[in-house]
Amino acid sequence: MTLQSRHLNTRKVQRGQGCRLKSSEIRTGEVMESLERFQQSRAVIEDFSSRTLAAISSDFGRLHYVSSLKDLNTGRYEHDGLASLYPENAVQAALAHCHEELFSRILETPLKEQEGDLRACFDTAGEQFWDAVESWRENPCFGEMCPEGMPDYLEDLFCSNLKALLAIFSSRKPN
Repeated sequence: MTLQSRHLNTRKVQRGQGCRLKSSEIRTGEVMESLERFQQSRAVIEDFSSRTLAAISSDFGRLHYVSSLKDLNTGRYEHDGLASLYPENAVQAALAHCHEELFSRILETPLKEQEGDLRACFDTAGEQFWDAVESWRENPCFGEMCPEGMPDYLEDLFCSNLKALLAIFSSRKPN
């Protein structure tokens, strides 16, 4: 194939006209690799969401779990089950995506609904509800639940919402 015919075929592909070339025929194969990475990440997200996250009843619980998979020293997610099934880069991309989605979902939820969700998280924590509330109030490590790369104002909003919810719970504690 001459350079001129390759250029014409490439332009046809870009305009959506019937000629199909493999990306490796066009340049370096980057499009093909990106598609494979996307498909792998999507498979990991579907697997993780349907098998692991679906078993956790609250968004705060899911966020807490996903953030606990992240090694604070390396910034990498550690999940042995996924790592044994999928390529490392797909696992990292998928877990980062899930982390960001859960974080965003919580922030987009009205505070009253966040209150119910956090209550559900604490009710299933395996601890007594009030012990969990006090533990989180005494050791506010909410910033660790925030995904990397989030703007500071979103992290601040998330942390202030959690502090407010914990204060509400504490104010209702029976004597």
